[in-house]
Order: sequence, then structure tokens, then C-alpha cells
Amino acid sequence: MAREPGVMSIAQGAAVVVAMRWTDRLIGIVSTLILARLLTPADFGVIAMASIAIALADVLLDLGVNVALIQNSHATHAHYNTAWTLRLLQTSTATLILVLSAPLAAAYFQDERVQTVLQVLPFSLMIAGFENIGIVTYQKHMRFGAEFRFLFLRRMAGFITTIILAWLLRSYWAMVIGALVGRTVGVGLSYWLHPMRPRLSLEKFGEIFSISQWMLLRSIGNYLHQNLHKILVGRWTQAATMGAYSLADDISAMPSGELLAPLNRVLFPAFAAAREDPQELKRIFLLAQGVQTLVAIPAAAGLALVAHEVVLFLLGEKWMIAVPFIQILALVNIIQSLTTSGGYVLIVLGKIGISVIGIWIRVAVFGVLAFTVIPGSDALEIAWLRLFVVAIGVWLSFWLLVRTLPGLRFREIIRSSIRPLLGAAAMTAVLSASVGHLALLPGALAALKISMGAATYTVTVLGLWWMAGRPPGAESYLLKKCHAAWSAVRIWRPAN
Repeated sequence: MAREPGVMSIAQGAAVVVAMRWTDRLIGIVSTLILARLLTPADFGVIAMASIAIALADVLLDLGVNVALIQNSHATHAHYNTAWTLRLLQTSTATLILVLSAPLAAAYFQDERVQTVLQVLPFSLMIAGFENIGIVTYQKHMRFGAEFRFLFLRRMAGFITTIILAWLLRSYWAMVIGALVGRTVGVGLSYWLHPMRPRLSLEKFGEIFSISQWMLLRSIGNYLHQNLHKILVGRWTQAATMGAYSLADDISAMPSGELLAPLNRVLFPAFAAAREDPQELKRIFLLAQGVQTLVAIPAAAGLALVAHEVVLFLLGEKWMIAVPFIQILALVNIIQSLTTSGGYVLIVLGKIGISVIGIWIRVAVFGVLAFTVIPGSDALEIAWLRLFVVAIGVWLSFWLLVRTLPGLRFREIIRSSIRPLLGAAAMTAVLSASVGHLALLPGALAALKISMGAATYTVTVLGLWWMAGRPPGAESYLLKKCHAAWSAVRIWRPAN
């Protein structure tokens, strides 16, 4: 059956979303580099503390209406009206709670600046609640080109505002005002780009809430899993350390996150379409698992290997405190890349409860160990604890997935990841033995490490794949895509 105009295949959608995500992240990286030069780690720390509080309030009220709409293949305008109303209620309530509880947050983080920020920044949440819910259809129907246009324009508005104000003010207030401007522009864009005009309604509340109640528990669990370590760092350390740790967490998530997040936006509707065919769902999952680990593992490992040079070259001497945090948290992201797509499979199979239980177990283990084994510890010990808990969690995730997806075997999941892991190990060994002690400028040494690491990883993985008999999987899939792209380029050249 022919696809609707503007609707993409999984491969096309992945390519567009990767480009979309990378463009957005490139803007974010440029913004971070400029702000890191204009502002101080303490400035970043104040915003990080306030952002943690905002995200907590937001997630405590998040009903996951977007997921409910994407899952529902028969969603009507009434469903979208209800989803928009619920989201508006959520963001407005969260804003009110945050403004009223700002003194408590400042007392927890022991920094009065957090209170002032929390009396202004939360309004970005309420503004975002007014965005046109019709934008969700871009992801649902895989119209990623339209989504790219919306996200890019919204991001640029906040970026330009933040950089100009940072140059003028040299204060964290530049980031606060930039966030408000970006969200305001986003609301206007959402109605300009999409014809839907939602109205207040709770007509389909029961249908949406039947899915959203589990998504709420999942969102809270995910929030704590991703942020509890930063909450403790903010409480047990100073603002400057918190700023360095928060920036390190963002940087360490970039390589794997910028590759996996776009793919997952495409894979989620693809998984949902195949949920009635277990064998097809298994095939898509294993292929996705292989492709994700093939590209995300070396990216995160490579970042850990060049963290010292990259921070010194791009951020400056005052940010060197972030280097060990980046190295440890990059390893966290390597491990988490192994479980990214499995969570979406559980959701589309209707096993959201199982997914939620797995997330909360990891949160509980981290919390118990943090408060009993290393209470009041420094940021480095907290980072190591996070790595330990995530390593345990990956085995729990695999076990839950194998018990849920018919026909899936544990060894099949391991087989899809073993060559990338061995390739990353070879890359680490070669770089440690060959260029670890060269006296070069930071930028030159980083470029040399990246080149040698990429070459070592590629040769190792392809060699292992060849020796294994060139089995179908991630390597063969990506090689076919590269060959098709090269053929397209060769055909295009003579015509131009």
C-alpha cells in the first residue's frame, strides 16, 4: 500500500529525525560553548538546581497524553481536545506549585538564588501547555519534516535570545529569559504550522487516563532514575560543583542520546504498528537493538577517552572539574544504550506495568545505597554509584523483555551487542597504548584520538562480523544503506 504524502518509511524517518536531532543539538552545543565562556559554573549550577525542581513538578503531574494519542490509532478530535486540556491543567498546576514552593527548594539546595529563579522560570511550563496538540500528529504519522521545521524555529528563538542576553548581562538570567522566549515563540509556531484548533474538553478523559496513569508512574520513575543523582549532588555539594556535574551529565549523554533519541521517535510508532505480529516485532527490535548499540557504544566510549582534551579545548580551564564526571557518566550512557528500545517494546505490548516496576526497582536500589552507604558523599562517589546501579539495571531490563516478547532469547540480545562492545574495548586499548602520552595541543590530540579510535572500532567490528560469516543484522543493514547512499550520489553527480 502506498504511503500518504509526507509519510516516511522507518529508514527515511530515522534519517530525517537524526538530522533534526543533530541540528537541534548542534544549536545546543554552540549555545553551551558560548555560555560556558560567558558565564561561570556557579551560574550553570543555579539553573541546574532550578531545572531539577521544575522537572520534578512537571513529571509528578505528567499524564503522558502524547503517548496515549500515538498509541490510539482511532483518536478523534475529541481525544486531542481532552489531551490538550489535561496538558494545560498539568502545566498550570505545576507552575503554581513551583512558584509557591520556591523558598523550600532554595532551602533544600542551600542557595537563595534558586528561589528567585523559581519565581520566574516555571512560567515557561505554563506557556508550553498552550502549544497546539496537533503537533503530536507529526510524530504519530511520521511527518518528521514538518516536526523538524517546528522544533528548529522554536529552538533558534530561544538560542538567539539567550546568547544576546548572556553577552549583555553575564548572568544566569539570560538562560531564564531565553527559555521563556523560546516557549512563547513555540506556541505561536504551533498554531501557524498546524491547522488544528483545540478547545477545552474532558470528553475522553476516561480513555486517556486508562493509559496515562501507568505513563505517569513511568515518567516519575524515569525522572528519578535520571535525576536523583543530580538532586543529591545539588544538596551535598556547592553550586559550582553542581554546575560542572550537570554540564558533564548533559555532555556525556550527547553521543548516545543524539543517536538513540531520534531513532526511538521513529521506532515507537513502528513497534506499535507491528504489535499484532510477534515475529515481526522481534525482528524490528533486534535490528534496532543492533543498530543502536553499533553506533551509540563507540560514541559514548570515545567521549570518555577524549574528555580531558575536549573540555580543555572547548570549555576552558575553569571547567576541568567536569572531566572525571564526563568519563564516568559516559560509561553510564554506554550501558543505558543497551536497553533503550526494549522499554518501547514493553509499552506497545501493553506491559507498561512491567516497565514501570523495572524502573522503580532501579530507583529504589540507588536511593537505598546512596542514603545508607555513601550519605553526604562528594559528586564523584555519586557518579560511581550511578554507574553501578545502571549496570545492574541492564540485566533486569533484559530479563523483563525476554519474559514479555514471545520467542525472544537472552542470547539474541547479547549477540546483537557483543561486537560493538568488543570494538569499544579494542578502541580503548589502542588509544591508551599509542597516543595517551603524546605532547600535543588539546585540539590536535582530540582529533588524533577520534580518528584513530574510529578506525580501530570500524576495523574491529567489521573484522569480527566477517569472521562470524557476515550474518544479517546491524552491520549488513548499515552497509546496505551506505551502499545505497553512495549509489545515489554517483547517479546524481553526472546530472549536475
